[in-house]
Amino acid sequence: MVNEANVKQAAAEKQLKEAQGKIDVLQAEVTALKTLVLTSTPSSPNRQLHPQLQSPGTRGAHKHVGGHIRNKSASGAFPPSPGKSEPSSVSVQHATKEDREMDSILYAEFLMWKEKPSLDRSSAFLSRIYREDIGPCLSFTRSELSQLVQSAVENNLLTIEPVAMSALPMVKASAVECGGPNGFRAAIETKCALSGMSRLCRHRIKLGDMGSYYYISPSSRARITAVCNFFTYIRYIQQGLVRHDAEQMFWEVMRLRREMTVAKLGFYPTDQG
Repeated sequence: MVNEANVKQAAAEKQLKEAQGKIDVLQAEVTALKTLVLTSTPSSPNRQLHPQLQSPGTRGAHKHVGGHIRNKSASGAFPPSPGKSEPSSVSVQHATKEDREMDSILYAEFLMWKEKPSLDRSSAFLSRIYREDIGPCLSFTRSELSQLVQSAVENNLLTIEPVAMSALPMVKASAVECGGPNGFRAAIETKCALSGMSRLCRHRIKLGDMGSYYYISPSSRARITAVCNFFTYIRYIQQGLVRHDAEQMFWEVMRLRREMTVAKLGFYPTDQG
């Protein structure tokens, strides 16, 4: 009996020690979690909690869990320039609330156009947008090419494609401004075919099935894309593919108009660069 009691006592003591050990581990984990949570604030975020805020070198040393990783195409894989520090990969922007109020004149013009939607610029709706948005947005230094671009956009014939990043030689700034019908593709630092400014041209355009490729800067690409987005949407309305009510359509048109205005002023998303 005594021997059996001693065995039970020893087993109980062993279980007690194991339980105490588990409790110590749990308490340590809770303390660590409290430290992480309490030391992460908007003004002073904890970088272990927010891996996306770590510097590129530090982030590569840890397994990435949170945040977003942008998949870049070959056209965006440019090595950093020597002697220049890489810009921060995270841009913190504070969301600003905005209100809106419908302009009765613009809405009336849209409703009139919506009754018989077409791409005829003689309507008050499209005439205003051509005058206030499309024309200025596609007005570049090279006016003749600008007109060809606008015509191609109107007829849905314009193609924008990234420049292939391969082991091809870089072309100096004095190089020709278009790649030619042979389709030669290289990441070139040259004059933008539309603005005439020396820029790193990561995209090129083609007007129709035949003809030359024209290398364009990120800003020029953003301006063309903004106009293309507008035409795409009103074509959808014309084809009866948009199932929203008139007010929702109107505000989407206003949003696309704002995109054209912003692009014309020289602003463009960083992924366009």
